[in-house]
Amino acid sequence: MAPITVVEGRRLALSNLDKVLYPATGFTKGEVLHYYATVADVLLPHLRDRPLSFLRYPDGPDGQVFFVKNVPAGTPEWVTTAEVPRSEGPARMVLVQDLPSLMWAANLVTEFHTPQWVIGAPGEADRIVFDLDPGPPATVVDCCRVALWLRERLAADGIEAYAKTSGSKGLHLLAAVRGASGERTSAYAKGLAVQAEKAMPRLVVHRMTRSLRPGKVFVDWSQNAARKTTAAPYTLRARAEPTVSAPVTWEEVADCRTPRRLDFKAGDIAPRVQDFGDLLAPLLAPAGGGAPEVP
Repeated sequence: MAPITVVEGRRLALSNLDKVLYPATGFTKGEVLHYYATVADVLLPHLRDRPLSFLRYPDGPDGQVFFVKNVPAGTPEWVTTAEVPRSEGPARMVLVQDLPSLMWAANLVTEFHTPQWVIGAPGEADRIVFDLDPGPPATVVDCCRVALWLRERLAADGIEAYAKTSGSKGLHLLAAVRGASGERTSAYAKGLAVQAEKAMPRLVVHRMTRSLRPGKVFVDWSQNAARKTTAAPYTLRARAEPTVSAPVTWEEVADCRTPRRLDFKAGDIAPRVQDFGDLLAPLLAPAGGGAPEVP
């Protein structure tokens, strides 16, 4: 029988706590749950009010990995759900609004992926995101060069960007925005990706064509579409080791000389939060009380 625990008054059955999910390090499901409980205070604000897509890996990254977008079977009645518009018709999705819901979802063994909008305004983007994906032999070091260029270009339009690792091999840039649809935000992001390629033609590619990407950084602007989602800050990733999509400082980006410099595991995050707080907190409360509009 799965052990029962009570989290803020909600009863949860937590299963297979000794199961090794990351064989390379022996990291267990119990440690996954402990990680999410430890970072809940900084993670939950980035999930709140955003319909979640779950990338599940219940047998570890070497097992079956699959997306779940609709409310999973067996979801407790106290977990918040909401109807979400889709081109093929409305669907019901999960909102992780509190610690019990987070621990329930973590027990499914999942990466958390969020859209660039909140449930109260599904037609309006409140984030812009760039996914910088290096094509070998390019690495995150090359992504950092591109990120610094994009940061300056966004600043010229009055948009302040923040960085986090993808938890894989690349880097994500995020900024708070307002007043635009996903289509408009995508168009703006694509325009900047094209500009980046013109400015750094040997380093950047803005097209998804894989044959163009070896040795370059693909600036993926397409995740700004309303139907797309991106790995949330602080989520564990389904990789060989328990890597995290970790917020980083711009000093760390500028000083990155080796990929290991921006490689963060579950055990690294609590000390970083203690030292830095949530580096992405400004996305939740933009300076001056309001986010800039998309040009």
